[in-house]
Amino acid sequence: MIKKLIASVRKEILILLRDKVGLSILFVMPMVLIFVMTLIQDSAFKTLNERGIPIVFVNEDNDSLGYAIKNGLTHSDLCDFNDSINGIPATVEDAKNAVADGKFLVGIVIPKGATEGIRKNVSVLVQETMATEESQVAITDSVSITIFIDPVTKKSFLTSITSSLREFISVVKTKIMFQTFSEQIAELIPEKEKSPKNAFSKTQIVTYNEVYASKQIGEIVPNAVQHNVPAWTIFAMFFIVIPLAGSIMKEKNEGSVFRLHTMPSSYLLLINGKIIVYVLVCVIQFFLMLSVGLYFLPMLGLPTLILGNSFLGIFIITLATSFAATGYGVMVGTIASTEQQGAIMGSLSILLLSAIGGVWVPTYVMPELMRNLSVLSPLNWSLNGFYELFLRGGGVTEIMADAIKLILFFIFTMTIASVVNRIKRKI
Repeated sequence: MIKKLIASVRKEILILLRDKVGLSILFVMPMVLIFVMTLIQDSAFKTLNERGIPIVFVNEDNDSLGYAIKNGLTHSDLCDFNDSINGIPATVEDAKNAVADGKFLVGIVIPKGATEGIRKNVSVLVQETMATEESQVAITDSVSITIFIDPVTKKSFLTSITSSLREFISVVKTKIMFQTFSEQIAELIPEKEKSPKNAFSKTQIVTYNEVYASKQIGEIVPNAVQHNVPAWTIFAMFFIVIPLAGSIMKEKNEGSVFRLHTMPSSYLLLINGKIIVYVLVCVIQFFLMLSVGLYFLPMLGLPTLILGNSFLGIFIITLATSFAATGYGVMVGTIASTEQQGAIMGSLSILLLSAIGGVWVPTYVMPELMRNLSVLSPLNWSLNGFYELFLRGGGVTEIMADAIKLILFFIFTMTIASVVNRIKRKI
């Protein structure tokens, strides 16, 4: 039995090595696919994460408010901050034209005297608070900040920008208010040096700590690399259905399968050679794709693929995916009657399963109906396993359910292939 298995494996390796075009499809094309899709979707994932929004900033105030907003935007991951255009400090007209030309999504103009306007407003508020009922205090106009908007800018971008501006303005306004109240109180306190005049500048009442819900140490931000490398690797692994089904159909057409059936061995033993070779091919595919995410994509300025904490978990989900992909290829090759039928059936079904499984578009941006359908795709089970490892920092325990479903899918497909082969032999 061992000799038969070794002979079957050797036969499949020789057939595979002779097909140079098939090898290039299996190894080179998936790598090119990852490069192209990751570069194309990089900006889309930045949109999803709302980071790196290109803005141009014009500070005509040159006072507390203008400096506070500039400092806040400069140190924010939300935007790609610019206060100059082609090396020249931006003016209001330049900013408007640059946004209109599509060079920036948003332009922000802080008008002259904005800080002074806030001081006057705060002064009015303090006087109203400290004044008697008979006192009449004049109300001043509010500060108006101009925002130039590119028509293609998403509403969520604009909401994020305006929310940040409100936060910066609120901080400056509160600081000025505190200082104004302190000055008023200081006049009533004999020991002025004890007044809390500068206390606000040393105190940050509320701070924000953004933490992604991940067990992994550090922040794992979903990006084009974290999605596309595992997604298109899984797609490539399942796409072996075409050469695998073609190999099975070629044996049928050449008549070698009938000679194999005359051997005193079961169908599953004869097909085990194909399973071993193509599982090995899938594993090699995975490591090649992994090298793209770790070494080659960073050369193009894209983020480096983060592998998570469990290499054993990666091996388990990769092996389970390899068996599921190989089993599906064997089933399609057994069911198909011609080589063309197998190629069409295999390619279209994989495209469909990858589309609903979250390979083309992540499931978390799909409508609810498609998210519910995605659980039917074995590609989605595998992708969820890699997400658990790469994004959530999970381990073997967390991916075991997805791995088991993939192995059960392999058993199911091999059972279907065995039954169909038995029926066809009788016919």
